[in-house]
Amino acid sequence: MTHCWHDVTPGENLPSEFVAVIEIPMGSNIKYELDKHTGLLKVDRMLFSAVHYPANYGFIPQTLAEDNDPMDVLVLCQEQIAPMTLVRARAIGLMTMIDGGDPDHKILAVAVDDPEYNGYTDAAQLPSHRRAMLRRFFQDYKALENKSVEVDEIQPAAETAKVIIDSLEAYSIKRRSGFSSSEFGNL
Repeated sequence: MTHCWHDVTPGENLPSEFVAVIEIPMGSNIKYELDKHTGLLKVDRMLFSAVHYPANYGFIPQTLAEDNDPMDVLVLCQEQIAPMTLVRARAIGLMTMIDGGDPDHKILAVAVDDPEYNGYTDAAQLPSHRRAMLRRFFQDYKALENKSVEVDEIQPAAETAKVIIDSLEAYSIKRRSGFSSSEFGNL
């Protein structure tokens, strides 16, 4: 069976364009999460707050972020994308949040094959209300769990390259050090 984190190639035009694996469709109030052992999705929780995901949410395969998970990505497009679907995406910005005291980067991207969004090349081109909604979701979604989340201002597309490259390298180093796919589940 193919493991979507380890066996899917992240793309040829990295770091600006990549393949994203969608975990959570836009509009959902269910937090699905990759089960690192099996490569399947599991229900992490129902969101406690009266909010829903403002974009399709997933990760870039073969990456390892600072939180020991694959690099998170929000893919903007005009439709919901079903979980476990691969979508070609282009980075347009970076949103960093502090969650439980640790940095948690979110790559903002657009679906390359969506004619309504594929013209965007930088988050600053998005309507200001859309940018505010993206930040506000992450500021609010854990509030009723009595957890505090700080969300920095959205950074431009140029800031995504280093974060994506670092996560690709961290994954590669971990794999070269002898970690097998199943051992990634212990992170």
